[in-house]
Amino acid sequence: MSAFVALDGVSHAYGGAAGGTLAIEGLSIAVEEGEFAAVVGPSGCGKSTLMKLATGLQFPFKGSVQVAGEPVTKPVKIAGMAFQAPTLLPWRTTLENLLLPLEIVQPHRSELRRRRNEYVARAKNLLTSVGLRDQGDKYPWELSGGMQQRTSLCRALIHSPQLLMLDEPFGALDAFTREELWCVIRDLHAARKITVILVTHDLREAVFLADRVFVMSSRPGRIVAERRIELPRPRDLEVTFTQGFQDIVHELRAHIVKARQ
Repeated sequence: MSAFVALDGVSHAYGGAAGGTLAIEGLSIAVEEGEFAAVVGPSGCGKSTLMKLATGLQFPFKGSVQVAGEPVTKPVKIAGMAFQAPTLLPWRTTLENLLLPLEIVQPHRSELRRRRNEYVARAKNLLTSVGLRDQGDKYPWELSGGMQQRTSLCRALIHSPQLLMLDEPFGALDAFTREELWCVIRDLHAARKITVILVTHDLREAVFLADRVFVMSSRPGRIVAERRIELPRPRDLEVTFTQGFQDIVHELRAHIVKARQ
């Protein structure tokens, strides 16, 4: 099976290839269709740069990037993204925030007026799936941080992407809410079978959610270790207290300690 997302020998620098600051160098990673991959590593190692390259928000000066078998030469339309900050527009309701990508991304933009009822129904179903039924009329300031992040996840999924990119989406939340949202994204992935790449500092989060975890070195970042997570699915939070789970977390932590040296 060929990789759905493939970065091969990729190098990228901020400030230009000549004399700029190398963010990643010689990085290669391959994620299969439908797989849940997590990327971990020291702060500043280039994890977010990897996300930008995979979605066509930036382009490397060396190496190749492919998504769904096509070279990435422009922003990837089949991708949805969610970040640490929900970045909801305060003057739009929850439902209106969800519909925003459809006003931008083709072919939905051209069809939004004609198919508005269908899209609104899709948005309401998404909200229901993450426990936000009947919250569509609320404004962002009326929602808790966890509810805002659930809305952000729904917005990333509203145009039915084949690839979901998550950049520290739960980092600003308290531990209880964060674990609650792990279960939300676990269930969304299981139901939709989409390809997910998660960037996170939280090793427990990576092990709980992912099929494979990739460890990056210090800047300039490259992949220095890969760990397949063979814990059976579906996983519930009780697995995080097992010795097998904790052993994997400690193993990954050891890789990151070495990568920082």
